[in-house]
Amino acid sequence: MNLFVTGGAGFIGSNFIRHILSLRQGHRVVNYDKLTYAGNLANLETVADDPNYRFVKGDICDGPAVTAAMEGCDAVIHFAAESHVDRSIYEPSAAIETNVTGTFVLLQIARTLQVQRFVHISTDEVYGDILPGAFADEGSHLRPSSPYSASKAASDLLVLSYVRTYGFPGLITRSSNNYGPFQFPEKFLPLMITNALDSKPLPIYGDGAQQRDWLHVEDNCRGILAVLERGRIGEVYNIGGLDIVENLTMARRLLRVMSKPETLLSYVQDRPGHDRRYALKCEKMERELGWKPMISLEDGLRQTIEWYGANATWMAGVRGGEYRSYYEKYYENRDSTLHAIAQSGPKTSH
Repeated sequence: MNLFVTGGAGFIGSNFIRHILSLRQGHRVVNYDKLTYAGNLANLETVADDPNYRFVKGDICDGPAVTAAMEGCDAVIHFAAESHVDRSIYEPSAAIETNVTGTFVLLQIARTLQVQRFVHISTDEVYGDILPGAFADEGSHLRPSSPYSASKAASDLLVLSYVRTYGFPGLITRSSNNYGPFQFPEKFLPLMITNALDSKPLPIYGDGAQQRDWLHVEDNCRGILAVLERGRIGEVYNIGGLDIVENLTMARRLLRVMSKPETLLSYVQDRPGHDRRYALKCEKMERELGWKPMISLEDGLRQTIEWYGANATWMAGVRGGEYRSYYEKYYENRDSTLHAIAQSGPKTSH
């Protein structure tokens, strides 16, 4: 197959490209990526010279550029997204433009070019808060809480509308919190790990009791490949790690593994509208596609910590410039920044 992968220089996308090139040697991959702050071609150094791999820099909102790059491809795997919840809260326009408009542009072009499969990569966050003891299956209501999750829910519905209206060959995966190598350090686990490596404070939002379902990125890549090859058109597939852990517990666990003191834990002002719990039912993936997670959280966390510790050059390349500015604004000066954002909104009289 000739695959068109959007956002392939990002965390999950780059892991997927390396995964599929190693397992499906007859496949060819076009990696289409805008190279925003989280896109990093260093993630793909090991395949940069592979004759079956080609990189094209471009914006998914640029229709003519997308058309030229997608021409001749059999399938689209759509990872490209503004995926950080905090950034979507502080500056929501980028999430709406990329995640909604960008997905619309891709759907239009993929339909015109008559691609055979279109796998849209979504998130468990579209389900919103999940009550204690409950789990979201693929038929659960969508109740997104942040501009990010709302934009992903909107793009999910666009894909499903194209399936229903045009007979479009769309499929959707909704995965839980991914972790593993090459993840940009604004996300929870790499932020905790990299700060702990430097003996810097680990910022814990609110009381730290938010529960997340942790999924190793390699398990997610196996699941996405299964959906690409064997999933049923028009279906949604949850992909979860089945390891639900509170954020504070996870931070304490990695500190123990790294032999670092708990005095590094630093409680900071919570994210506005922060969901308390995500939890997925994934029986459909196992029943229909024979998939289930294989990497335990214990092994995956240890491997991930070791990877960040062994890749100082990669870390130095992603922690300067824009990331440094973001970190200073939203962590080192968090209270004043969040106060300013709250004051800038419209005032409602009662």
